[in-house]
Amino acid sequence: MASIAAVGRAFPPNYYDQDTLLAAFRTHWATRHFNLDRLEALHRNVLVGGRHLALPMEDYAKLTGFGAANGAWIEVAQEVGEAAVRAALAEAGLTPADVDALFFVTVTGVATPSIDARLINRLGLPARVKRVPIFGLGCVGGAAGLARAADYLKAFPDHVAVLLSVELCSLTLQRDDLSVPNLIASGLFGDGGAAVVLGGRRRDLPGPRVLATRSIFYPDTEGVMGWEVTDGGFKIVLSAEVPDMARRFLRHDVDAFLADHGLTRDRISTWVAHPGGPKVLLAMTEALELQEDALEPAWRSLREVGNMSSTSVLLILQDTLRRRPAAGGYGVIVAMGPGFCSELVLVRW
Repeated sequence: MASIAAVGRAFPPNYYDQDTLLAAFRTHWATRHFNLDRLEALHRNVLVGGRHLALPMEDYAKLTGFGAANGAWIEVAQEVGEAAVRAALAEAGLTPADVDALFFVTVTGVATPSIDARLINRLGLPARVKRVPIFGLGCVGGAAGLARAADYLKAFPDHVAVLLSVELCSLTLQRDDLSVPNLIASGLFGDGGAAVVLGGRRRDLPGPRVLATRSIFYPDTEGVMGWEVTDGGFKIVLSAEVPDMARRFLRHDVDAFLADHGLTRDRISTWVAHPGGPKVLLAMTEALELQEDALEPAWRSLREVGNMSSTSVLLILQDTLRRRPAAGGYGVIVAMGPGFCSELVLVRW
């Protein structure tokens, strides 16, 4: 059983409240004769109060194509990623020399060598570190990356693994796309990173233990969420079916997962859920028959920094760790994302 020793977070320094961002979008899209009241309604409905951006707002007009945006992603991802890993290691009382494996998840940029490779020199990681870059999992990536790191530690119980997620969603925005999915994305997604330090059972690090993990893929649902890769970069695919997927599948999947470990939902005292958006959080609450405040950390994260794809669930995990749940209590980490799929992680404090 791997233990979750610590979580660190980092953000670009450029934070804007939602009103400031909305005003900029209104100015930009007004020249296209778009229904600006509809734009404002979409932004208000996602209930986000503000977000971090990878770059100062005025610099986005200078990004003339996918190459420029991806170049900015590579630069900022290293800065944010380094800060998040250092914060997590410091919280765990470890140093970069203690790291045996580095898992990196993202869906907002591409690089070869990957960001994890570029961080070896910046962080002073040992040359022996095993690197596992993972691209394309989207919003499910934080939970899935955590699960894969825990799986790794079953084979190497004396190792320390670090999971790093960096998502710079603002650099994927299609400035000339007036589709509803892109307009929603322009109000919902933010930028940031988070890192998790996990220790194998022989390291005996503090923190909740990962008891089990489960991945569930829903056949023939690839069109529900993802990217269309165009000459201009990543164009978002975001179907209105996403909340319905939670209502249709989540209760059965969670119940089956828990039953395999002799548990039921009423034994779960802590839920760490990815804040996909208001409709998704409401659907999760309904599907799992939770109390209204059970997902409050997710709602708060959505309001404060928006949806940061794979990073968000790790931020909520950090908030949960800081609240110090009662010893012996069970928790479930849950996220859904492109595939379409869900990832479940069972932990015990």
